[in-house]
Amino acid sequence: MAPLEITASRADPALLDLPWERPLEDWPEEMLAALPRGISRHVVRFVRVSGRVLALKEINHQLARREYDMLRVLGRLGIPCVEPFAVVSGRIDANGDALDAVLITRHLQFSLPYRSLFSQVSQQETAHRLLDALAVLLVRLHLEGFYWGDVSLSNTLFRRDAGAFAAFIVDVETGTLYEKLSDGQRRYDVDLARTNIIGELMDLQAGEMFDPEADPVEVGDDLVRRYESLWDALTARERFAADERWRVSARIERLNELGFDVGELEITTDLDGTSLSIRPKVVDAGHHARRLMRLTGIDAQENQARRLLNDLDQYRAATEQQAEEEEFVAHEWLQRQYEPVVRAIPRSMRSKLQPPEFFHEVLEHKWFLSEEAGHDVSLDDTVRHYILNVLIHRPDEKSLMTTETSALPIFEG
Repeated sequence: MAPLEITASRADPALLDLPWERPLEDWPEEMLAALPRGISRHVVRFVRVSGRVLALKEINHQLARREYDMLRVLGRLGIPCVEPFAVVSGRIDANGDALDAVLITRHLQFSLPYRSLFSQVSQQETAHRLLDALAVLLVRLHLEGFYWGDVSLSNTLFRRDAGAFAAFIVDVETGTLYEKLSDGQRRYDVDLARTNIIGELMDLQAGEMFDPEADPVEVGDDLVRRYESLWDALTARERFAADERWRVSARIERLNELGFDVGELEITTDLDGTSLSIRPKVVDAGHHARRLMRLTGIDAQENQARRLLNDLDQYRAATEQQAEEEEFVAHEWLQRQYEPVVRAIPRSMRSKLQPPEFFHEVLEHKWFLSEEAGHDVSLDDTVRHYILNVLIHRPDEKSLMTTETSALPIFEG
């Protein structure tokens, strides 16, 4: 029999202490981290190893190694995905029989499976926000030439993103990376997403976790519309008169507002020079996140970054520093606005929300309190009120410790 083999992105001898001779479903409860799990065709368990939480999936060795390699490639491409950690193969049980390999990924902190987000109340609006996130993820994958082949809410994890959600791909065992996808491949992937999502929402309805009056088919159709609208905005060729060159800049600004950077444009003219046509050639996601990182060093999701940059712009106007260098104002905003708010989070509550999400929610809470009071409430007073009246009641989302998805409340930002 082949010996136990561990292929890992980084060596961790503690992996050798785990009971690989037992099927995952038989691992003792005391060694598992009780985190919410999505629906999977494979056995999935969470364990704590060397202070980190790892997700373990029992799967055929070839599929495990293929998925491990694919996740590494997607990570290098900048696609939001779980981080591959190791593949364990050559497992043998006490009777000498071979066991499937195990794919190990890092647990994505502050993330939730979709069923957890529907667990407390039926929220059709939550479904639409998840679909927005999934549509953006699918477009990003397709722009890179990645055919998913198993698009679903179950194969995705979601993080809160300033009132919206950011989607991360989890399961890529059916995925294939091409130089470029054909329209047929893209359409098939999107149609598969529609079919799977309709089924998942029907399942939620059967479990009384989704509005019984909502139409899952309409929600599935909505995903297709959102995907096609975003794909066209990013890739469609646009024609205009030769004296309307300002529309080139307008197109770029429009794409920036959607959260995408344009690295290259294809611009062509008619033979007689009467009209122009443009088409983005290279489109990279994360425009606002990259700008925020450059100015402040804060690592945030795209919508969080957009919200923080808006607050930075408001601070710049309020302090009458429009003529100052943006980098200097950003440094001052970071020291006087952002960091004092984040530092105010009690240590015992820091696993409830990511710092950028906490700052966003404080800003939203400030608007709510000011509206209610009829005057501007200070940021310090807002932070204290939010911590004592809202944050204290939120669950820990860094590594949610629960085996019951029904224990996860929904918080509408």
